Amino acid sequence: MVLMCLAALTAGAQKTGEWRPLFNGKSLEGWRETPFTGHAAVRVENGAILLTAGSPMTGVTYTGAFPRSGYEIRFEAARLLGGDFFASLTFPVADSFCTWVLGGWGGDIVGLSSIDNWDASDNETRTNFTFEKGRWYAMRLRVTDEEITAWIDNRQIVNAAIAGREVSLRPGEIRLSAPLGFASYYTTGAVRKIEYRLLAAQ
Repeated sequence: MVLMCLAALTAGAQKTGEWRPLFNGKSLEGWRETPFTGHAAVRVENGAILLTAGSPMTGVTYTGAFPRSGYEIRFEAARLLGGDFFASLTFPVADSFCTWVLGGWGGDIVGLSSIDNWDASDNETRTNFTFEKGRWYAMRLRVTDEEITAWIDNRQIVNAAIAGREVSLRPGEIRLSAPLGFASYYTTGAVRKIEYRLLAAQ
């Protein structure tokens, strides 16, 4: 409850349940290139943020204020070239961070890294999902103090109870995506229509 109240304060006058855009579709205003070692160029093209394949990662990090819990974020993403994760989302979870991996470990693994220090490839959130190149998918993630839930095209993919568990980032440069950011791995991905909303206090 306290975290949700803090989230509301962070978001200013935003009304509960009101979707607010995080990307204007025209420029990287409010975002910066993530300084990954070997990152490639990031640009806005056709209303989307294009994450050109890096060596290994390319990404963007949000520079504005963002809630720590009690929120949903939604976006559309597509894998354009390559065969690994293309729009993995790092996001706040209370006083920590986590990454929703989209198409990692060879291209089809989806899940959360990390839960109790186990990667998405090894914990209970692991799901195999076939992403078609060039196709846009609708992604939605919900974070509360009790659970993290996620959907792809309205299909629930993740439903993880987190109360009393350790939620963290896997070791390495993915920490540079915090507090909120997208990343691709040896793969060109695109992200568009990024929005979030506050959830009603429970």
